[in-house]
Parts: sequence; structure tokens; C-alpha cells
Amino acid sequence: MAITKVRVKVNGTWTNLSQDSTTGKWTGSITAPAATSYNMSGGYYSVMIEATNDAGTVKTWEATDAAWGHALKLVVRELLKPVIALVTPSNGAYVTNNKQAFTFKVTDESGGSGVKLSEVKLEIDGITYDCDSNQMTYSQITNGYQFVYTPETALTDGSHTVIINAADNDGNAAATVTALFTVDTVPPTLNVVTPTEELITNNASLTVSGTTNDVTTSPVTVAIALNNEEQGTISVGSDGAFSKTLTLVEGINTIVITATDAAGKSSSVTRSVKLDTTIPAINSMTMIPNPVDTSSSVTITIEVI
Repeated sequence: MAITKVRVKVNGTWTNLSQDSTTGKWTGSITAPAATSYNMSGGYYSVMIEATNDAGTVKTWEATDAAWGHALKLVVRELLKPVIALVTPSNGAYVTNNKQAFTFKVTDESGGSGVKLSEVKLEIDGITYDCDSNQMTYSQITNGYQFVYTPETALTDGSHTVIINAADNDGNAAATVTALFTVDTVPPTLNVVTPTEELITNNASLTVSGTTNDVTTSPVTVAIALNNEEQGTISVGSDGAFSKTLTLVEGINTIVITATDAAGKSSSVTRSVKLDTTIPAINSMTMIPNPVDTSSSVTITIEVI
């Protein structure tokens, strides 16, 4: 009996093998399927071998064969890496919540091996959390998962580092995502030196001055509103000092000074200042008696407006 033909089938495609004249063995090259075998039954592609002899007898072997089945299981791995997307907080963000929820997504390509949950790691300031950690939840999205982690312990004010790693079920590691963010739960300090509250002045030109500071995000920005109208850009020095000259209107003026840090937290001071430019005038005057005897008393009555 002589073997006249040997061929193999993978994923529905047949490939004929060639016989080596020296060794008598049949060899050839096949192309692995384009998709991972992770999602196949058993996690592999079944390879079929078909041999035909010169009598026309055909024999086939598959992955279910007791003797050779173990060698006919072709495992195919994808090469594309999953993708990590940090949703909140974004890199460089300032947050006012010291238990800021971390939301991120990990997705694999359509038809890929899928995100391996045990390989998803969230690191905050050197402490690593995974899918089994308290306060970590996840839900399925298209081709992956969305994760939300809420810290059990409040984060301190200041800068923090978050690092996220993940991989798919074929062992492809995603590009690490690293982000820095700042927690700021305390509003900036604001000290208004001038004007004093309920100042009365006859000068329409008034200087508003003071200092501001924020331990976490200094320097801060300052805004001044005069009678509900913003007064433009206010320069704040590196030491937090600021000043702005305003033009008052006759009567009561309301001045609101607001200091805002990078996280959006603010402190405000309100001053009420009265501008009175009126000049005193005599409305009426009497002197009684007039004429008067020497060294006698005279009563003077004046109405001034």
C-alpha cells in the first residue's frame, strides 16, 4: 500500500501536502485563521488530516481522535492589544470631591479574545485595586467593560497618580494609562484690605485691594463685580496680592470680590460703599434777637442741607 495523497483542513480550507522524496514524510504550510481561537468551542480550531492510498481508501483524523486528537488542536492567538480609556478624572483635572469616583473603559477588538477581568488593575498612589476589590464595579459594554471605583478612604488634598493596566485573554497587554489629578476640597483664603465695610466717601475713585491664597492650587484668580457688573481682568501677584481701581456711582455701591482656585472652589467678600458728593448748603437761618443788646445772648438757628 502506498499513500498517494495527504491534505489538511483548517477552518474549512483544504491544503494539499507534498511528500519528501528522501524521508517519505508529507509536509506543507497552512495559514492560521484570522480570528483568535479563544471564542471557539474548546478554545482551539480542529485540524482534519485526510490520507488516501493507491487503492482509493481514505482515512481522516480530527481533534476528537483518541490517538492523535491532542496534536490536531490548533490554538490561534490574536495580536491586537485592548484599549484603556480613562473617563474621569481626566489627566490634569482638579476635583473637589475627596472620594472621587474613577471611571474607565477597557475594550478589545470585535471578535477578539475579550478583556481578561483578572488582568485589569487600577493603581492609585501605589495601591492596586482589581475587579474583586471593595467599591469596584464593572458592567459590560460593546467589546469590553466599564469600570467604576470609588475610594473607601477620602483622598488627601493635593496631587495624586492613577495607573491603569489591562490585557486580553490571549495575553496582549494594553498600553498603560497614567494620569495625574489634584484633589482640592478647601476654598482659597480671601482677605480684603480696602475698602472697609460701609465706607462713606466723596471720591468716586476707589481702590479695592487684598490678598488671596490656596494651599493646593495657588495662585488663584480674582473677580470683582461693582453693582453686578464685572470689572475685567484682575492681576494677582505671585504672593496673592491684588488691587483694582473702581469708579463708584452716587449712592450705595455693592462690591463683590471673589477668589476662585483651579478646582473651581471659591470664596467671596461683599463690601457696601456709599458715594456722597453733595456739598452742604444753607436752606434757612435766623438770629433772635437781632438787633441785640451788648453782651446779651443771641439764638442762632440754621437749616443745612
